[in-house]
Amino acid sequence: MPWQLITRSLRRYPVRPPDSGIARRKSIWERIHLDPWLLGMLLVLMGGGLVVLYSASGQRIDTVIAQAIRFGIALSGMVIIAQFSPSTFLRWAPLAYGAGLAMLLAVEVVGDVGMGAKRWLEIPGVIRFQPSEMMKLAVPLMVAAYLNRCQLPPRLRDIVVCAVIIGVPVVLTAIQPDLGTSLLVASAAVIVVLLAGLSWKLIGLVAALGAAGLPVLWMNMHNYQRQRVLTFLDPDSDPLGSGWNIIQSTTAIGSGGLWGKGWLEGTQSQLEFLPERHTDFIIAVLGEEFGLVGMLLLLTLYIMIVGRGLWLASSSQDTFGRLFAGSIILTFFIYVFVNVGMVSGILPVVGVPLPLVSYGGTSSVTLLAGFGILMSIHAHRRLLPR
Repeated sequence: MPWQLITRSLRRYPVRPPDSGIARRKSIWERIHLDPWLLGMLLVLMGGGLVVLYSASGQRIDTVIAQAIRFGIALSGMVIIAQFSPSTFLRWAPLAYGAGLAMLLAVEVVGDVGMGAKRWLEIPGVIRFQPSEMMKLAVPLMVAAYLNRCQLPPRLRDIVVCAVIIGVPVVLTAIQPDLGTSLLVASAAVIVVLLAGLSWKLIGLVAALGAAGLPVLWMNMHNYQRQRVLTFLDPDSDPLGSGWNIIQSTTAIGSGGLWGKGWLEGTQSQLEFLPERHTDFIIAVLGEEFGLVGMLLLLTLYIMIVGRGLWLASSSQDTFGRLFAGSIILTFFIYVFVNVGMVSGILPVVGVPLPLVSYGGTSSVTLLAGFGILMSIHAHRRLLPR
């Protein structure tokens, strides 16, 4: 099973060869704690994203410049974070988790309302950010730090503690309301538990309990969230209302054909039929203008990033590093899968941006911070002589 292979790889302890007594000279990339292959692929992805964003934003250069500045800030943060050792992140886990919970509570009291939801905190004239994005790192970080002290595979008591750690921020995020982000936060943390070696019996039990709880979830969903599910099942039931987004996105992708209509030549996007074209539905713009070939190239790049990330994660030599690094890269894969799935009509629309391509600042900072931690875990492993 692919999942078992990934789990076994991430739980493997490398065997250290006999010390030859000869110190190995570090490369410049090892000295600055960055992985050149992963960094290069991320830069290519962000560069391509800016090209697509220029078209998706209606050829507004100010939007592209703003996104490039955000990328620059996020990359700087990634480099800085990579310089810290994994033990530092282990010590910071409770503080990051507690600060995240405090900000989620602050959102309920003094949060800024936008598009019908209270999800943002704003310091006037300084910054406006979404605390739930921070929890995509803080929650799996806390779960990995807790399991680092436990016997693996985790016992039922440990799983209950992890469920509480995960459940509190997920509920606080869901009531904003932001069901999409809450599910992503939960999935990032659940991956940590799965990588810790959770037995298939317990996985089956949790899945059964989750299925049994679906009616309760349905009854507590907001009307617009229920409508998204119904629209997913039958988009044509309301083609000019709730089904408009998915109908236009699939039309745009299909009209691109094999090679696409050409950059800046997409009719669905340039004539503004396609909604949210510079954020959640930006891959539909790419599909219309660059066709199937362009989409396959983008997905290949994502697969290469995930593959490289899994290789880096498997090289970690301690439990915390393996669990958290594995969660970072597999969660990145989930973001890609969910966005492509919802735009192409195989998943409900949940408002998940396409990583490092969609317009947005907080998500870019969070993603690159995660990659910075991943590179730190790899760079600070015990270097062995060749």
